[in-house]
Amino acid sequence: MVTSVEVNESDSNGKFAVVAKTLLDALKELPEQPLEFDINTETLEITVQYQNGKYSLMGQNADEFPQFAKLGENAVHIHIEAKTLSESINRTLFATANDELRPVMNGVYFDITTEDITFVASDGHKLVRNKTLSAKGSERAAFILPKKPATLLKNILSKEQDAVSVEFDERNAVFTLPNYRMICRLIEGRYPNYNSVIPQNNPHKVTIDRMQLIGGLRRVSIFSSQASSLIKLKLQANELTISAQDIDFSTSAEEKMTCQYEGTPMSIGFKSTFFIDILNNISSDEVVIELADPSRAGVILPVEQEENNNLLMLLMPMMLND
Repeated sequence: MVTSVEVNESDSNGKFAVVAKTLLDALKELPEQPLEFDINTETLEITVQYQNGKYSLMGQNADEFPQFAKLGENAVHIHIEAKTLSESINRTLFATANDELRPVMNGVYFDITTEDITFVASDGHKLVRNKTLSAKGSERAAFILPKKPATLLKNILSKEQDAVSVEFDERNAVFTLPNYRMICRLIEGRYPNYNSVIPQNNPHKVTIDRMQLIGGLRRVSIFSSQASSLIKLKLQANELTISAQDIDFSTSAEEKMTCQYEGTPMSIGFKSTFFIDILNNISSDEVVIELADPSRAGVILPVEQEENNNLLMLLMPMMLND
């Protein structure tokens, strides 16, 4: 990550490296005030003077700082609005995996076409597919952004307004913002065909208030088995019943809520923590849950898609005991 800050005055040019944590932890404890840095370029001793005291620490030779990776000649270049990129990373990041055996699942997949960009994340239990029509590439391309740089990017994008330039080759990506530049290694390997796992024919469709459903899930999941967090959704005409039980502790809970549902009665099990995560990452007031049968994934969609956006979430079911 590269950024620059203005200095009020400086009597010479120079460069040095410093342990970020020590400096940051010390500066965090100071109220807002001017600071004066004295750097001895020979010994690399650093003194930070503030109103009533000073910090002394050792710097390191700037020439030993890691060099930036250079992109290959075949690098692909795209532009995307900071807000679009920020929202897309925000919506997908929670669904990335921590899988040492399948490292490709540990990042956000950028699937670029000449018409749109699709952001995908999945851990095998849940999947997010966020397609934006407000950005596109000049050719078909793709890369997998690891979780750590994606998190860094998410934190700095919230402060930016303008377009972000993204350049990448097979190994590295460079994100250039007005005030920052981030260079990172990409995850190498092929991302699975995400469209093939999304069930297409889902005859059972439930429309329900999102916040009401989150509230019900939170209340009932307290009584679910701690090992599985299994909750059961039972659907019948315009009524959803959420239930959970923990046989080990003889606890259970059940809550009924109204919804729009006209299909045949059915029951399906989900992991409540994953379901709540998904609902928290959708912004519309109401959601549609599309189901085929208790053994196939549930598709969760916002009732109202945002402009130039198409968001789809998917959650694998859990087996019900009864």
